[in-house]
Amino acid sequence: MSSNNLYRLTESAAAEPLINSWAVWSDLVSPSSYSLHLLNYQVKILSSYLASPTAHAKASKNPAFISGPFMNVPAERVKEVEGLLKLIEETQSENIKFARALTDFSNFINHEAQGQSLEPYYKKIPESLRGYVELVYDYNNHPIVRLMESLLYRSSYYRKNLQSLRIFQQTHDSCRPFFLNTPRLPAHDQIDWARSFDDSQIDEFFRLESTFQPLGRIRELLCLTDADDDRLLPLLTERPVEPTVNWRGPGGRIRYFGHACVLVEWQGVSILIDPWIGLLSQESEVKRLSYKDLPEKIDYVLITHGHHDHFVIESLLRLRHRIECLIVPRTSGLFYADASLKLLAQNIGFKQVVEMEPLDSIKLSDGEIVAVPFFGEHADLPHGKVGYLIRAGKEQVLFAADSNCLDKCLYKHLRRILGPIQTVFLGMECVGAPLSWLYGALLPTKPQHGHDQSRRTKGCDAQAAFNLLEAVGSNRVYIYALGMEPWLRYGMGLGLSEDSVQLQEAKKVISGAAGRNFVDARRLYGMHEIRLG
Repeated sequence: MSSNNLYRLTESAAAEPLINSWAVWSDLVSPSSYSLHLLNYQVKILSSYLASPTAHAKASKNPAFISGPFMNVPAERVKEVEGLLKLIEETQSENIKFARALTDFSNFINHEAQGQSLEPYYKKIPESLRGYVELVYDYNNHPIVRLMESLLYRSSYYRKNLQSLRIFQQTHDSCRPFFLNTPRLPAHDQIDWARSFDDSQIDEFFRLESTFQPLGRIRELLCLTDADDDRLLPLLTERPVEPTVNWRGPGGRIRYFGHACVLVEWQGVSILIDPWIGLLSQESEVKRLSYKDLPEKIDYVLITHGHHDHFVIESLLRLRHRIECLIVPRTSGLFYADASLKLLAQNIGFKQVVEMEPLDSIKLSDGEIVAVPFFGEHADLPHGKVGYLIRAGKEQVLFAADSNCLDKCLYKHLRRILGPIQTVFLGMECVGAPLSWLYGALLPTKPQHGHDQSRRTKGCDAQAAFNLLEAVGSNRVYIYALGMEPWLRYGMGLGLSEDSVQLQEAKKVISGAAGRNFVDARRLYGMHEIRLG
């Protein structure tokens, strides 16, 4: 095989970002949340697996337990899991010490501080936290341990050397184990590329989607030799690139890519919301739009919030060289679980990152992007989050993500300020996971069972949806972000059926909208296209 032969990436080539052999999501990047998750989830699940590998392997095959604390690793690989745990304990002892200190000190100060001055407690801060925390009260005299997150990114607790990409062929839509509970162990047919996420060579690699390079240059980029061609060549193709045709109108176009990922094209400007792009697997179950269907240049990428299915680092890294500006919600900086998405994005290599608060706006040609408030879905914990209204001429479209209409008056205020919003994209995961499923590893104390079950990461049910739609004056509604597409299973694990509460509530909205003279109402799945103007 000549090293001068020209190749590009095939459409089924996956590049999954990893930290310490685990699939990356937002809580594994910020040093504080990473350390807490390492100690309180990863180490615990590895230890649990080693105590009973057969039980884990069996439970992980049960669809009902796919997103539970069970590793999907065959029992015969127990030695590799032992090695991973030993490596964590040996090389990341500083992060584990930091996590223990943060938890213990948070519990200590919560018990001790009742409204008196906090100054004497600075001397009691553990050494591993010194200089990285400020002690403050809320207005009810509840103490808060406020982390200096920007400093932590410049400390030994931020471990860029643990970052890598796992490059492999996505043979079918369900070939990946669930992201949260299963480390990615080495496989004979994958390439493990040790690169920190901010490395510009990652952009060069992903340009191979549309640009041909000699085989020798691709080997050099990935630090491979010709002996690795049996793993590399299946990821490449000599087929010509399908030309990208940018939308020029008339009017605007909205294209649904799956889950909460939507592309809006208007007056030569492209806006991509919550990108989670499905690969074209070798054996695809459902027709979809993929990376090749995106514009060569994406003017704005809008992130509604930091959950793993909306701030999708795999898709963001793959698109980084195409993205002009990344828009994220502003966070408070008070709560360590409310990680700054701006700092996160900058530390994984994004140069132009803009934070938006509710009613901040960006002007477009005969249009506008406006950030709007986002209630609910975060189990009553404070988090940076916004929805986005896009005005295209006289049309206004609200991308509400997983918003829960907890107070109809909010949307009445938006209509008064912004005018009627004809089209709404609305998430209706109205059951949601309990508080501890996503946040348990970050909490200083375990929540009471009743509290855990009542505080859920949920969006609108049918009644809340109609309250929202009526308040903003909508006559079109598109229900999305239900995690139904098969290529999302490794990240969602919902396993919804037509009998599920979420889909029954969505049906109520669709049938009810018909009786309310809506122009259009549907549940999106796979791919869809809507014209504006």
